[in-house]
Amino acid sequence: MLRRLGLWLKRFVLVVIVAVPTLGLLTSGLKGGLRESERSADDRQKPTADGRKGDRAKGNQGRVVGLAGRAVDESDEAAVERAVERLDRRLEEVWQTEGIEVASPADWMTVCRRLSLALVGTGVPLEEIRLLESFPAGERVDRYLERLLRDSRHHSYWGERLTRALVGAEDGPFITFRRRRFRLWLSEQIASNQRWDALVRQLITARGLPTDQPEVNFLTVTLNSSENEQPNPIRLAAKLSRVMLGLRIDCLQCHDDFLGNVSLGEAANLRRGTQQDFHALAAFFSPARFNGLQGIRDIDHPYRYQFLGSEATVAVEPAVPWGAAWLPETGSVRQRLATWLTHPENRPFALATASRVWALMFGRAAGDAVDDLPLDRPAPPALDALADELVSSGYDLRHLIRVVAKSKAFRLASQAGFEITSRHEELSSVFPLVRLRPEQVAGSVIQASRVKPIDPESALLVQFQKFIGINDFLARYGDVGEDEFDHQSATITQRLLMLNGELVREQGRQEGLLNATSHVNLFSTSDRLAIENLYLCVLNRPPDADESEAFLRRLNAGDGGGDGGGDGGGAADSDRPQRLRLMEDLFWVLVNSSEFAWNH
Repeated sequence: MLRRLGLWLKRFVLVVIVAVPTLGLLTSGLKGGLRESERSADDRQKPTADGRKGDRAKGNQGRVVGLAGRAVDESDEAAVERAVERLDRRLEEVWQTEGIEVASPADWMTVCRRLSLALVGTGVPLEEIRLLESFPAGERVDRYLERLLRDSRHHSYWGERLTRALVGAEDGPFITFRRRRFRLWLSEQIASNQRWDALVRQLITARGLPTDQPEVNFLTVTLNSSENEQPNPIRLAAKLSRVMLGLRIDCLQCHDDFLGNVSLGEAANLRRGTQQDFHALAAFFSPARFNGLQGIRDIDHPYRYQFLGSEATVAVEPAVPWGAAWLPETGSVRQRLATWLTHPENRPFALATASRVWALMFGRAAGDAVDDLPLDRPAPPALDALADELVSSGYDLRHLIRVVAKSKAFRLASQAGFEITSRHEELSSVFPLVRLRPEQVAGSVIQASRVKPIDPESALLVQFQKFIGINDFLARYGDVGEDEFDHQSATITQRLLMLNGELVREQGRQEGLLNATSHVNLFSTSDRLAIENLYLCVLNRPPDADESEAFLRRLNAGDGGGDGGGDGGGAADSDRPQRLRLMEDLFWVLVNSSEFAWNH
C-alpha cells in the first residue's frame, strides 16, 4: 500500500513539475533562462576579459553599450552627436528669429514612451521601466533607444508602416500580389539596416515573380484588368512622386496645372507642371510587363496616352521633370529612373525620406503633409537639416532615427508655462499632441496588460492572442489605411468600444492567470506600490501625490479603514476583494483616460 502511494506521489510531483512551467509559458510568455535584457543587466557584474569586475561598458573601449547589452561603435555615436548639434542649432536659429517660446525638456519616462510608440507601436512594458531605473538617469533614454532599434518588434512595426506607404493597406490583386511577403522582406531590410537608396532602387527595378522576389510586389500591386493584368504606369508614377519625391502631382494626369499649385523644372527656373511631365515619368514603367510564368520582366513596350484636347493617343518618351543631367544614358529604362531618383543631388528624394522618418517619430508631418513638399516653397527647417544628414550618412535610416530621437525637439515637453499655439507645434518648440493611431491603441492596451514585453521571444499563445486581439479591435475601431497621418477626432463608436469593448475588459480582468492586474495585485508589497505599478503599466509614469492618495482612500473606504497606504500597508492582503476590484477598475479607468489615447 505504501509502495503504491509512493508511486502515485512521484507521478503527482512529476505532473506538477511539467504542468506548472508549461502553464506559465502559455499564459505569460515566461521562458527558461533570462531574457536578453535581463541577461545584460546581470552580465554587467561579470569579470571582463582581463579579470576585472564592474560595468562592462566601461571596459569596452570604443563602444557604447545599450540596454540590451549590444555595443554601438563610438565613431557612429560621435557622428550622431554632431548631427544632433547641427539639427538643434538650425531649430534654435528659427526659434530665435521667430521670437517664439520653447518648452522645457520632458522627463525620461515620457520620452521613452514616445520612443516606444514611434518604434514599436506600444507603450513601455513595466519590466523595461524597472530595468531602466537601475541605470543612471542620464543614460536611460539613449540606452532604451538602442534597445528598440535592435528589437524585432521595431523591424516588424516599421516594416508595416513603410509597407502601407509603398503598397497600401489593402490585400491587392489576388495571386499576383503578396502583401505579407513584401512586408516581411521590408522588415528584414530594416533589421539589416539596408541603405534606403539601394532599397528604393530594388523596388523600381524589381524583376521576377512576386513570391520569389518580394520587391516585385511594389509593381504587381498595381496590376489592373484594363490592360490584360499588367502593371499600371500611372499608379506607379503617382506613388513614386508622393512617397519618394514628396510631391503631389496626381492632378497632372488629367490636365496641365492652371492654378499654379504644381511647380516643376530646375530649381533656378521653375515652371508650371504639365500633363507631359506626369506621363513622361509614367513612361519609365511601361516596359515592365507581367507574365504568369516569369513574373515581371522588361520588354520593348512604348507608352501611349491621349492627352486632354487630343483626338488620338500618342507615344510618350520617358523623361524626368528636372535634373536631366543625372539621368544615365545607358541601362534599362527603369534602371535609369532608379539612378536619377536616388542621385545624391536629387534634393526632393532626400527631403521626402526625411519627412517620412520625422512623421513616423513624431506622429505628424513636419509640414502641411508628409508627402507635400512643393519645389517652389522652402522645406521645413528640420527636414532641410535631416536631408543633408541622410545624404552624408549614406542614406542610413537608423542613423536618421537616432538623430531625430536625440534632438532637442523630440525631447521637449508637450506642456509649458506659456500658451501653446499651433505655431509652436509647427516650429517644433513644443512636442505636438498627437492622437494614437488605432493599431497603437490596441497594441498599447495589450502590452499594458502584460508585465513583460510581448515579442517573438514570448510564447506562441501570447503572440497569437495579441495578433487576434489587434485585428479584431481594428475591425471594430476602424483603420486609417494609407492616410495614417490625417488625424481625425475620435468617434462615438470608438469611445464606446474603449468603454465597453471586449479587448479592454478581457485585458484588465483578474481571471487572466498572469495579466498585469494579477501580477501587480499578487506581488506589490503595498497598496501604494500596487497603484504605482498599474500607472507605470498603462500610462508609463507614476501617479502624482493626489492621484495616489485618491485611490488609497478608495481602498481604505472599502476596507473600513486601515493603513493600506504605508510602505508596508496591505502587504499580506493581496486577496482582499476591495483590492482585487480596484486593480481591475484602475486598469479600466487609466486605459480610458485621455492621457492614454494621446502621444504627448
